[in-house]
Amino acid sequence: MQLFYDEHINSSVKTHQIAIDESRHILRVLRKQIGDIIYLTNGVGQGFKCKICAVASKQCEVNIVEVFEDEPLPYHLHIAIAPTKSSDRFEFFLEKATEIGVSEITPLLCKNSERKRLNTKRCHKILQSAMKQSQRLHLPHLNEMMTFEKFIEQDFNTSQKFIAHCENQEKSYFAQHLKEHKKICMLIGPEGDFDLNEIEIALQSNFKPVSLGEKRFRTETAGIFVCQALSLHHHI
Repeated sequence: MQLFYDEHINSSVKTHQIAIDESRHILRVLRKQIGDIIYLTNGVGQGFKCKICAVASKQCEVNIVEVFEDEPLPYHLHIAIAPTKSSDRFEFFLEKATEIGVSEITPLLCKNSERKRLNTKRCHKILQSAMKQSQRLHLPHLNEMMTFEKFIEQDFNTSQKFIAHCENQEKSYFAQHLKEHKKICMLIGPEGDFDLNEIEIALQSNFKPVSLGEKRFRTETAGIFVCQALSLHHHI
């Protein structure tokens, strides 16, 4: 099943005009025609089996034949992560985290951050592409980049909060906490790690310091590791 994305499609209508970008791919690249069956998702858990019923120069219209749903992840994972200096490596994290399973991502601007700007539009496209490729029906929520201090001040609504850092301090293994909580917020620092003051602020805000293992990971690897640990624990 090849999946397409249109955030505006919903189960309350019988016909829908697909957005221009996806229509272009459907018509010009895949050469789909009137009568062909395609599959769409709105990224919020609904999938749609559709039949192309009309074709214009830039868009196509479909009849919704069947609506199906996908259960969300059995946990809510929010990863707040400092984008890497190499945009390719951060985009790799976005892609793999979406494929494995993540609910929400917040790019963090930390004291040691080497990347201070982010192409949010491109990031959204990567998330959408990864969702379609992995045939998920839930699109992770991507927040705007924010400073470490502003992020810490938020109300996390009963989330269990963790910070993974490399300093030689007392920490528990993240794996020990997998059975305890289904709503998790994880802080992952930049390539130069969190500043000592940032770690102290996080601890004062009740973030638990955790280790991801004996080896030191790159930023993007740490984010993927957290996604995979939860996925394996919940047998997804």
